[in-house]
Amino acid sequence: MQLIEVKNKKDVKDFHQVPFIIYNSIPQWVPHLQQDVEKIFNPLKNKLFNDGGEAIRWILKDQKGDLIGRVAAFFHPETAKLFDQPTGGMGFFECSNNQEAAYFLFDTCKQWLQSKGMEAMDGPVNFGDRNQFWGLQIDRFDESPIYPLNYHQHYYQHFFESYGFQDYFKQFVFWRDIRVPAQPIFVRKYNQLVNNVDFKMQNINGMSMEEVAEDFRTVYNGAWAGLEHFKEMRPETSLKLMKSMKPAIDPDLIIFIYHQEIPVAFYINLPELNQIFRYVNGNLNWLGKLIFLYHKLKKTPTRMTGVVFGVVKDWQGKGLEAALIVFAEKTIVSKGHYKDTVLSWIGDFNPKMIKITENLGATLHQTFITYRYLFDRSIEFKRAPIQ
Repeated sequence: MQLIEVKNKKDVKDFHQVPFIIYNSIPQWVPHLQQDVEKIFNPLKNKLFNDGGEAIRWILKDQKGDLIGRVAAFFHPETAKLFDQPTGGMGFFECSNNQEAAYFLFDTCKQWLQSKGMEAMDGPVNFGDRNQFWGLQIDRFDESPIYPLNYHQHYYQHFFESYGFQDYFKQFVFWRDIRVPAQPIFVRKYNQLVNNVDFKMQNINGMSMEEVAEDFRTVYNGAWAGLEHFKEMRPETSLKLMKSMKPAIDPDLIIFIYHQEIPVAFYINLPELNQIFRYVNGNLNWLGKLIFLYHKLKKTPTRMTGVVFGVVKDWQGKGLEAALIVFAEKTIVSKGHYKDTVLSWIGDFNPKMIKITENLGATLHQTFITYRYLFDRSIEFKRAPIQ
């Protein structure tokens, strides 16, 4: 086998070609956008490089010179220190059904991370945000992937677990038919808020991106403050996030609740973009952008993706979650276009959020696993702590 570090344009092209080889017989597969992946490895676009982070990637060829796999490894010095053992990551793993090749790719990541002082590796993960390219899919391979989550071959799980990776945490994706009326208790909670002059519920029609970004930041910081490894979101970060989402946003799908004009809850949804991206073949070049615009104007997606659901801590458990669902039913479902929703993954370390999601009438749709591999095999393995 021939291992090649990705260094030039041809190597990058081969890196993106590997999944087309691995999934060429699977019609439901939708490739990741090359542009999304390349941002991860571009020091000018990924801020983790600015703080001492490093990333490397490889492609693997067999004796004939045919592509049979790829992988990446990365670490960030500050993130690595958050764990008992300094921990890096590996991801973007794709491999033919060849255990020797898979183990070779795992070994390559392990050796590189050890050379950087790491004592463990998580995988498959992303060198960036957890909402993208995170975790190994272990079920529902008959379903098309949800943007921007992973899709994997069924045999990958055996490769990871037989090599010695252990289940650090599971990730659950939930689904809900939004045409099914909300439970009566949800309607009562909604009516209580509607009839209270101190509360206001609205989507973002008529709002500027600056207003949306600031309201999002207020709720985000109020909802997650105090959680392990939480970092308060800064204004420039929230504005950059909203501007990056702008081309995909349907203003009807982003909802806020305000108490005395202060944002206290949000329900952030986007059209399910893979219902469009399946037509661009993994490349959002000029032609891909035209195809994207055509399907956006045509309103091709009939599914929406729940990106994030948040309630400021002082208001959690007081019915705001239910009110958001009913408001969505009245303002989105009534238009008849969207039929169902999937909710971005929730870790099994967050049972409170899982319970809320189930109470909202959602059912388990897909499962992913984030694995951890301890280089010193004699050390006791610990799963992610419950929040």
